[in-house]
Amino acid sequence: MVRSILAVLYLLLYLVLGLPVLGLLHLYSKVSVKRAEDLTGKIVRWGLSCITAISGAEVEVLGLKNIPKDTAVLYIGNHRSIFDVIISYPYTVERTGFIAKNNLEKVPILPIWMNRMHCLFLDRDNPRDGLRVVLQAIDYIKSGISVFVFPEGTRTKTGAMAPFKEGTFKMATKTGCPIIPVAFTNTDQLFERHFPFIKPTKVIVHFGKPIMPDDIEDKKRAGAQTQAVIQQMLLEDERLL
Repeated sequence: MVRSILAVLYLLLYLVLGLPVLGLLHLYSKVSVKRAEDLTGKIVRWGLSCITAISGAEVEVLGLKNIPKDTAVLYIGNHRSIFDVIISYPYTVERTGFIAKNNLEKVPILPIWMNRMHCLFLDRDNPRDGLRVVLQAIDYIKSGISVFVFPEGTRTKTGAMAPFKEGTFKMATKTGCPIIPVAFTNTDQLFERHFPFIKPTKVIVHFGKPIMPDDIEDKKRAGAQTQAVIQQMLLEDERLL
């Protein structure tokens, strides 16, 4: 319970004390948008790393060399825990946005940070909104901003992956950007399996080899192919726990 309380208190302090920082970043963006974005990314990555440290998680990160540094990518991950984003984001390339549920827009201050990080909010019950988000993400990728998506649509409650939503992969097939499969192993044991307690445990975040859209024969099944790759990564990583 102590870790849960500390994590919540830290997040509250980060959001409140970060308000003047947001103001300064806004002013700095008038001088240089790129530098303001880079600085915002560093601050957010530091903040999320602190939450990971508070959780007591032993994080093993595999495959960082598989992430291209010279182009925007589409990260595709299985989704087991709210800690998936917290743990993985510090290892993504600069200028990376997540696609998140729109109910996070109701959290005070948090959406300001997320908007600065190019995150997109999705109403999962509105198909038109899904198209809007996909088109916006395509524009982001074309402008050099990477996008991180959990194409199952929600966190698993059983540990088994739900089928990936194929529409998500238009972000790659329409831009030609590399798909980076990301396998999260054991992250649900940090929190969801012990709710409301945080339990220190070993977790693995594995960034797989890039999948190029041009190498996918059936573009309409890009999701199924990527999911099969992640499933194999999970099987291999479970042996490392």
